[in-house]
Amino acid sequence: MDVIVIGAGVGGLAAARRLLADGHRVRVFERAPARRTGGAALTIFGNGAAVLSDLGISLDGIGGRIDRIDARTDGGRLRTTMDLAHTAETYGFPTRSISRRQIVDLLSDGLPDDLIRHGMACTRVEHDADRVTAHFEDGTSVTGDLLVGADGIHSAVRRQLWGEGTVRPASFGTWQGLSPIDIDITDTTLHYMITGKEGACGLIPAGPGLLQWWFDVRWKPSDPRPDAPLEMLRDRFGHWAYPVPQVLAAATEDDLDFFGHRWNKVRRVWGEGRITLLGDSAHTMPPTLGQGANQTFEDAWVLGRELAKDDKPVADRLRAYERARYPHVNLVSRMARRNPANWRIPPFIGRRIPETSQTKLLIRFSNRLTDGPLPSATRDAVAAGGGAG
Repeated sequence: MDVIVIGAGVGGLAAARRLLADGHRVRVFERAPARRTGGAALTIFGNGAAVLSDLGISLDGIGGRIDRIDARTDGGRLRTTMDLAHTAETYGFPTRSISRRQIVDLLSDGLPDDLIRHGMACTRVEHDADRVTAHFEDGTSVTGDLLVGADGIHSAVRRQLWGEGTVRPASFGTWQGLSPIDIDITDTTLHYMITGKEGACGLIPAGPGLLQWWFDVRWKPSDPRPDAPLEMLRDRFGHWAYPVPQVLAAATEDDLDFFGHRWNKVRRVWGEGRITLLGDSAHTMPPTLGQGANQTFEDAWVLGRELAKDDKPVADRLRAYERARYPHVNLVSRMARRNPANWRIPPFIGRRIPETSQTKLLIRFSNRLTDGPLPSATRDAVAAGGGAG
């Protein structure tokens, strides 16, 4: 089939790799003028790593491996620990923190040079019983057998299908960076999650000498941006226990990036006719579970599986893909929205639950995120993927 993909982020590239491998013709159209290289790091849990492996991408030696997640108070007290090394040993896919740029490069490696056309902003799509057409800002259009809207949070394809206002702001925003910060956690396999009344902080090794760090604060779209955001973060979090002040002291304004958390209610039917959605276009969610990219990779795999069933019309195969993904993505999205991740357990509760019991609860919670419709070998490998981050 002739497949049009709108968006060349991690979702569009993953879908393109899968569909090309299955023998489809694929064309990708991206509104950005060149390959996107911004953003900090992504946490790739076992479910995402298993899908990438199935797409021919090895993460061995890439980024920073995460074997343990420690949830701590702002005063430095350990609340809970999750052992990710055990699940990696069991299923073969360790959790890693990898820069978005590296993930994009890995997904792009080996793709045809002319696969992606940049500077192509999609303005509208239309379809009939036989074909689908995408129209672009420059006045051109392309026609194919089906179209995948993988154009992210601000998806033009989703807006046409669902209308305006379907993606809503959540209550938190994140200031983040990916920096060469020389503290003892940077070259370990330990991920810190630190919470207090001022917000939350995450510290994640992301490769030799690199630390992915972020701070969550209460946020709404009408809030003005601070003139000196790093100074604001130092004032807000600088009194927290080691190593938070040391990270803030080493960071620079150039390191900082901000995004407000947003979400949309996951629909049972994402697309229409020969059009479907994938990734953030279909299920924008806060990053509190670290599952945004991982769920997107699962989307790409299941889409390929359903399109391979050539005994049904194209539209029926796309609806089967959406039905297969809905229960799992809906669960993850609701969990992310309600912020049960990051294990922000109130101290008075945490003190009453033994650490070993807390860890078992967290692992159980994590495992709920990955009982998805993947191939048997991959499904076994990702059974303990997901979690937080």
